[in-house]
Amino acid sequence: QVQLVESGGGLVQAGGSLRLSCAASGRTFSTYGLAWFRQAPGEEREFVAGMNWIGATHYAISVKGRFTVSRDTAINTAYLQMNILKPEDTAVYYCAMPPRIVAGWAPDDMDYWGKGTLVTVSS
Repeated sequence: QVQLVESGGGLVQAGGSLRLSCAASGRTFSTYGLAWFRQAPGEEREFVAGMNWIGATHYAISVKGRFTVSRDTAINTAYLQMNILKPEDTAVYYCAMPPRIVAGWAPDDMDYWGKGTLVTVSS
């Protein structure tokens, strides 16, 4: 059974930084990709960043240059480093795991999800 557990969310002022973590069990980030999504109140879940199993990364235009996705395969943990945070980044952030061959970065393309961690950016 695959489990993904996010941590690292919290309250931060605009312009600040946070690093989210996603600990995985049941599948390894060395052989499967990973993705981060977010969902703001009243909004649909949206793609933020992803990495396929080879290590190629993809970012939403809204976060490119500010967020960085990474992984530590030794401890099977993924990260999302978020810098220059803006109030519009406020959302619940979810870690997800796609199939080994990533068909796309939409929510329906993911196999497994974490329960999410809340990020609140104050102005």
